[in-house]
Amino acid sequence: MVKILIGVDEAGRGPLAGPVAIGVVSAPENFDIKKAFPGVGDSKKVTEKKREEIYARACIYRKEGKIDFCVEFSSAQIIDTVGITKAVRGCVYKGVKKLSPDTKNVHVLLDGLLHAPPEYAQQTIIRGDASEPVISLASIVAKVSRDRLMCRRAGEFPEYSFEVHKGYGTKAHRDAIQKFGLSEMHRKTFCH
Repeated sequence: MVKILIGVDEAGRGPLAGPVAIGVVSAPENFDIKKAFPGVGDSKKVTEKKREEIYARACIYRKEGKIDFCVEFSSAQIIDTVGITKAVRGCVYKGVKKLSPDTKNVHVLLDGLLHAPPEYAQQTIIRGDASEPVISLASIVAKVSRDRLMCRRAGEFPEYSFEVHKGYGTKAHRDAIQKFGLSEMHRKTFCH
């Protein structure tokens, strides 16, 4: 029986506004992600255009049943209520269980300090988004999904230019907060 690999990574842990996004990718161990997704790597080092291409290809492979993926979001309100660590953990658990309700024959690879539910065989890898293709792909689907969400929501809050900085603490974003205060998209605990 072919073992299933699940890769997990996050996007948007540090921004002042918007949700944190957890990407979860499931693929058979013998599926060559590097070959299927040329240029896959740490989402922060892959260009926006390339990330969009990889995401589009991931959607095709998902439709064909070769891989599966999901992205779980935790809102600014949840982050403010339970803290970023618990918000991220909740998304990781939900995403892993969604893609693999059965824990047998599954190995979960997670970036950084992330952990899957304890009943899963798992390995946490520092800088895994740079070294493990299944984590790199999870990183990219998380980042593309989050960036798209921030662009969609930007129209509701035009004064903050979320489509430009995606909620990160740029000078222009901090200046907008000074001028307009916080919106419902902002993480109050991150904006002191």
